Amino acid sequence: MSTTTTTVTAAENGEPITLTLAYDKEAHEKAHYKYADYLPVYDEKTHFGPLQPFDFVDRGLVANKEKPNLLPPNNPSIKATKLTPVIGTEIRGLQLSQLSDQQKDELALLIAERGVVVFRDQDFKDIGIEKQKAFGRYFGPLHIHPVGAHVKDHLELHNIYLGPDNEYRNRNKSNKLTTVGYHSDVSYEHQPPGITILTLLSVPPTGGDTAWASQTAAYARLSQPIKTLLEGLRAEHSGFPQAENARRDGKFVRREPIKSEHPIVRIHPATGQKALFVNPGFTKRIIGLKDEESQALLKLLFRHISNGQDFQVRVKWEEGTVALWDNRVTAHTAISDYNVHNPQEGLRHGFRITTLADKPTGVNGLESTW
Repeated sequence: MSTTTTTVTAAENGEPITLTLAYDKEAHEKAHYKYADYLPVYDEKTHFGPLQPFDFVDRGLVANKEKPNLLPPNNPSIKATKLTPVIGTEIRGLQLSQLSDQQKDELALLIAERGVVVFRDQDFKDIGIEKQKAFGRYFGPLHIHPVGAHVKDHLELHNIYLGPDNEYRNRNKSNKLTTVGYHSDVSYEHQPPGITILTLLSVPPTGGDTAWASQTAAYARLSQPIKTLLEGLRAEHSGFPQAENARRDGKFVRREPIKSEHPIVRIHPATGQKALFVNPGFTKRIIGLKDEESQALLKLLFRHISNGQDFQVRVKWEEGTVALWDNRVTAHTAISDYNVHNPQEGLRHGFRITTLADKPTGVNGLESTW
């Protein structure tokens, strides 16, 4: 059961802000948890208006395509390994916190090309929140989740927490045969996320992996007639079910939900690659099709994405792991396969920094509408 405690803190303007603690404060104090400042809370006061359109230039566009700064060819201390042929690269020997702007640009391009890049042995979780946010802002404006838990005083840090004192993240999966739920982060936004940065502060010794599917490879596997059909279609991505579920569960909705109609096939601005842009988490219907047609086609695509193990990668978290991925060309899922009530299996806790990116553009200039 989730343990919640209400506290009040002062805002910058002197007005009180109600915070609900989404964890057992006493238990963490007894354990002297190192990352107590990152534990999940809900600000139940701050409300935001709709996100406003903004100009976006992908950092990968200015990157050296050979990536000599990020991955110098004659430096044996830096090791980059492909996790699978089509998706995922693991890097050891580089600190995200020390990257130059040139290296960050090349990293943005690498993430676009490989879908997800996993850095090991990082000090990123210990450099402080302001530096963590500044790193994220280099790639785009930071997204504030409309309903999720966050780090106290830092709404931009979306909290990832699953422990014996808060099982909320798994509650909706309790009546399902699997905890797997592929999605692209908040794809209902008019300008949906580009790069997401996920840092785990506490990692179970086994379990709690994350899996990603390549939407570029998923698109490439389709037959040409299906590709041609999809390239002329948009699909509705909706944030309404998420907001409605949050309200049902007594959670605060800090920004009202929206819908967007995005091209089903979008083109990445830095690579020019085509990728499917639908996901089982937020895509609800295909615009212009009859209900049965839309349902059948989406069912085909969702099954294709979820079952395509030959274009997926499953990453095991370690102490000091940070994963960065491109939501425009991947779908991902947490795998909650461990028992939070077994002390030997541990706590899974981290934070997500999500950067917003371009308005999706499809084939022949097909654009998102809303």
